[in-house]
Amino acid sequence: MNAPLAQEFAAIFGAGGTLARRITGYRVRTQQIEMAEEVARAIRDCATLVCEAGTGTGKTVAYLVPALLSGGKVIISSGTKTLQDQLYQRDLPLVREALNVSLTAALLKGRANYVCHHHLERSLDQALLPTRDDAAHLHRIARFARTSVRGDRSELADVPEDAPAWAFATSTRENCLGSKCGRYDDCFVMAARREALAADIVVVNHHLFFADLMLKDEGMAELLPACNTVVFDEAHQLPQTAALFFGESLSTGQMIELARDLHIEAATTARDTPALPALAARLERSARDLRLSMSEGNARIAAQALRSSAAFHAALESLATCLAEAGAALEGLAERGEELERLARRSADMGACLARWRADDSSEFVRWVEVYSQALQLHATPLSVGEIFRKQLEGRPRAWIFTSATLAVSGDFSLYCGELGLTEARTACWDSSFDYAAHALLYIPRDLPEPNSTEHTRAVVERALPVIRASGGRAFLLFTTLRGMRLAHEVLREAFARDGLRYPLLQQGEGSRSELLERFRRLGNAVLVASASFWEGVDVRGEALSLVVIDKLPFAPPDDPVLQARLEQIEKSGRNPFMEYQLPQAAIALKQGAGRLIRDEDDRGVLMICDRRLYSKPYGRRIIPSLPPMRLTRELADVTAFFAAAR
Repeated sequence: MNAPLAQEFAAIFGAGGTLARRITGYRVRTQQIEMAEEVARAIRDCATLVCEAGTGTGKTVAYLVPALLSGGKVIISSGTKTLQDQLYQRDLPLVREALNVSLTAALLKGRANYVCHHHLERSLDQALLPTRDDAAHLHRIARFARTSVRGDRSELADVPEDAPAWAFATSTRENCLGSKCGRYDDCFVMAARREALAADIVVVNHHLFFADLMLKDEGMAELLPACNTVVFDEAHQLPQTAALFFGESLSTGQMIELARDLHIEAATTARDTPALPALAARLERSARDLRLSMSEGNARIAAQALRSSAAFHAALESLATCLAEAGAALEGLAERGEELERLARRSADMGACLARWRADDSSEFVRWVEVYSQALQLHATPLSVGEIFRKQLEGRPRAWIFTSATLAVSGDFSLYCGELGLTEARTACWDSSFDYAAHALLYIPRDLPEPNSTEHTRAVVERALPVIRASGGRAFLLFTTLRGMRLAHEVLREAFARDGLRYPLLQQGEGSRSELLERFRRLGNAVLVASASFWEGVDVRGEALSLVVIDKLPFAPPDDPVLQARLEQIEKSGRNPFMEYQLPQAAIALKQGAGRLIRDEDDRGVLMICDRRLYSKPYGRRIIPSLPPMRLTRELADVTAFFAAAR
């Protein structure tokens, strides 16, 4: 860091400095200043920086200040749309105003987040919605589209985020008509792209970034060449997101949507082709038969495990035939209009994707099937994304910043950098500025059963009950499986009724995550039982959350097809897959769960981890130092005394 810049940062971040004068409650944090300096160096040198900054560091401001002062175009990519909105609506304007810089900013989301005039009008004309609620929602969306400037569905609170009507009012990459659309000049997606191209700072999310990178569809292909700096916030999600987009997938939902659009065109522009409605019906039936060929629900299955499933392969064959017939029928109709031409292309693309999935025997990809309650998805996932991702970073020199609260294990970034091929990256790590030793307690109960035993979940609830009483509710109970979560909720409900405990009991799935969190905060003494979706990205500050219980070390399910293949590959190369991959992954995931507890400098609480392996196994004792530096106890009396002292 050169002297003039160091002086400038002292004037910005120091006591009585620029940020302190403009941001209410601002505190000087050494970790934040050091991170800002490292980010500034990386931007200056067009380098790659991977940095972990603990909760309370203020990492968002730490990268925003040097990014805004750099003078070049900046893309900021977040892990979730929630953080994306927060960055654009709150953090970015706050820092921009504090620094008094006249930079323009734009928010860019995937096309499914914007109302599509063409598909909305077509759906209203066809009246194909299955229920009255769907029809009412669609008419609300239509009123919104007439007055909205951005057309962003997040601005319409009157229609639930998961309402089926949105599928009839938005476009996909497959069915967008592009420049040939009659409403092209009014298109909300194109307006957002134009704004992003002209802006100095563009806020996107990881899914959009990778979709654009691979598909060259949403505008990133135009944004990146002009960009000087890319910042990935919540960067711990990148390996999983990259694997999704560097691979290939095909879902029954996509094929049912194709069948639906075939029905619409058969009733409008292709009425003289009587074979189309029957073909659309067969395609939809074949897609549903593919899902019905699997008795499992919510499962991930390796393709090779399905070799003997006659029903599965018969459904695949039927789909391949339907897609081929649809392509042949539409080929002769494509010249009639853009919709039919698009349908012909979609049929051909899906047929080719299905053919590749059925024929692929590449050792570099894992073929597997993901089964949901009502749908099924075929996946081909790369065994390693490192080499592919590294190639994306090559080309025009620019800075790449990767940051999160959880990227390293005890300061070691080997796993993360290895997964993304960041062999030349600079790394840096800053602990949280919170006083964990004074404000938090780590409680690991004694005499727990083995974590994979049938009695473990009931034992977790039994050990947690006196702690819940001591904390007065105000608790998250986080489980590594949905089965464990549901059993714990049932056992807790019975125990609360038996013991006369009146704490409100909530369970993941009773509403959206945002709705549940709002209820949890408002109630003030609730107990929430949850699983994976509450392990990260959840921010409950203050007394409403004072206890986080984690049932066991969050090792990835061993039957996951992609994980199995990666572990086998590591083992074949003579390395230890457990120590090199599974253990660091579990430690990082545990840090995410533990991070729900202390969200503010005045928060106090207990982290309770109910896994005997933390003491009974040598590798367990290696995980404890990767957690925040809380005072450790194995005695319930210490926990009750901790909560009593807070009253």
